Amino acid sequence: MEQQKYIVFLFPSVSHTLKAEKILKEQGIAHKLIPVPRHIGSDCGVCLRVTADRQDAAESALQGRVNWEEMVFL
Repeated sequence: MEQQKYIVFLFPSVSHTLKAEKILKEQGIAHKLIPVPRHIGSDCGVCLRVTADRQDAAESALQGRVNWEEMVFL
């Protein structure tokens, strides 16, 4: 069985993260709000995780609406 691949979006603040979560929810894009994995680190402490196959949809939905600092493949 192949393990699911994920992308995490890191944001500069919790408010940015929550705004992004609201946008993804409105667009019907499956996501999960999770603590930032320790090996990645972030000042914010929380991030949004999407499956790798939803990366393009998530990027398009967030582009120009909320700034993220980094996208990391898990």
